[in-house]
Amino acid sequence: MKIDVMVADESHYRFAREICDEVYVSAQERGTGIAKRTPEYIIGKMQAGRAVIAVSEDGRFAGFSYIESWGGKRYVANSGLIVAHAFRGLGLAKRIKERIFQLSRELFPEAKIFSITTGAAVMKMNYELGFRPVPFSELTNDPEFWKGCQGCRNFTILEKNNYRMCLCTGLLYDPHEHIQIQTVNMKNAQ
Repeated sequence: MKIDVMVADESHYRFAREICDEVYVSAQERGTGIAKRTPEYIIGKMQAGRAVIAVSEDGRFAGFSYIESWGGKRYVANSGLIVAHAFRGLGLAKRIKERIFQLSRELFPEAKIFSITTGAAVMKMNYELGFRPVPFSELTNDPEFWKGCQGCRNFTILEKNNYRMCLCTGLLYDPHEHIQIQTVNMKNAQ
């Protein structure tokens, strides 16, 4: 089955409730924390052009992720990565993660991109994109970001540790740590 991964737009608003439900059910199944979001919040990300959605050829929601900027746009979080149960095991999470990362680099080319997760699969995808594990002190100190963790079942752990550590692992991509290699046309180089 063909599944398209694209930047979400107004035609995808109808999936907002389903996305929220899928995130909630997945958090319950894994027994880990995922910050709760409302359909209005998800629609806002779509309206701003800061969300990626996967839709199957028969029109079903297959996956989702969104971008949030923090600290005066110096930091960008790739968040809310979810794949609907019916579409798991197809490599779709990696496709969504790659597209949300690409969109983050397009919209915020100078920003540090970060992700916090408890999932080994997300950690592996982040490593492959050039992220490195970091202490929370290297992530944004914007208090609004940490408010987003309040819906997570592990928030009390984060709070008890003064927002320095939790069960999640912080991962960071700093564009200034990556060298851009220019390709040279060999005809023109001679």
